[in-house]
Amino acid sequence: MPKTAKEVSFFDLLEDQAAIAVRAAERFVALVDDLGNVEKHMDALLEIEHQGDDVTHRLQNKLSATFITPLDQEDLSELSHLLDDITDCIEAVGARIGMYRLTVCRPDLVPFAANLLDVTVVTASAVKELHKQFHRSPTLPGIIVTIHTLENESDRQYRAAVTKLFDEVTDPISILKWKEVYDRVEYAIDTCESVAKVIDNMIVKYA
Repeated sequence: MPKTAKEVSFFDLLEDQAAIAVRAAERFVALVDDLGNVEKHMDALLEIEHQGDDVTHRLQNKLSATFITPLDQEDLSELSHLLDDITDCIEAVGARIGMYRLTVCRPDLVPFAANLLDVTVVTASAVKELHKQFHRSPTLPGIIVTIHTLENESDRQYRAAVTKLFDEVTDPISILKWKEVYDRVEYAIDTCESVAKVIDNMIVKYA
């Protein structure tokens, strides 16, 4: 039975935002594997991004209307905005691929996109465990470590991809297009790590 608006908690809304980010990453992986149908995937990403904005607005409105929250308002607001930024960034990179008419995928984007999906899934797990922290979640610290590990791997992938791009491509416009794609994927993954850092700080604050 669906929850009423009154029954929906801040934790529910944060989990919804994290799940939307996962859906965006899943759709981006599908786009990377199917650049011939980029418009279809761009439209789907835009719809997912709108869903994310809706949940973000609901959470911010709930914050404004709630005198006492389960966590500091600043922590809840920062987490919400970071989770929304992940989805926004993934939608933006998909849009760039379409606008730049990138119809042939560079091979190194495939594992990079897969890592983006992995880190959003683990980030969603961290958010889901957050409400248990008041009861000392035994798994949350390990999940945070996994997010940092995946982000470190993405740094390696990003550096290798950009190095190869400059080694293999001579057209400066093509270099600019692909570097922006890599930059935005890396930013989305970095934002997952920012979520992990906020949650890590909250573990200490509310211990």
